[in-house]
Amino acid sequence: MTKTILVIDGQGGGMGKAIVEKLRQVFADRIRLIAVGTNAIAAQSMMRAGADAAASGESAVVYNCRQADLIVGPIGILTAGSMMGEMSPVMAAAIAQSDVEKVLIPLSKCHLQVVGVSEDSLPGRLEQMVGLITRLLQDGE
Repeated sequence: MTKTILVIDGQGGGMGKAIVEKLRQVFADRIRLIAVGTNAIAAQSMMRAGADAAASGESAVVYNCRQADLIVGPIGILTAGSMMGEMSPVMAAAIAQSDVEKVLIPLSKCHLQVVGVSEDSLPGRLEQMVGLITRLLQDGE
């Protein structure tokens, strides 16, 4: 059974693009990747990186949180007002209230500090993300 992974990002979509590229590289066609940007530029960036479909805006975040088996993105997606104000309270609530597992990548520029998180580079954090998602997908089978 193909799992749907929702990748959410904002601003220029750079983090989301890196996530989509890595997930597509590792899981190929074993997953369905849906990219939702807080804006059209972020969505377009993730679509070009290999997402199966992309959308943008508040309604797209809310709708796709109900369709996904797993949500992935920078830690700021849980915080209203993050991403220079692009993450609305409705978006953050939809993500936080979704019953599915969330794999969040910590970035200090979101003004959120998580105790116990190492100062790994983005490629290192993406490797950790892949390991966690692999375990989550295997547990769901």
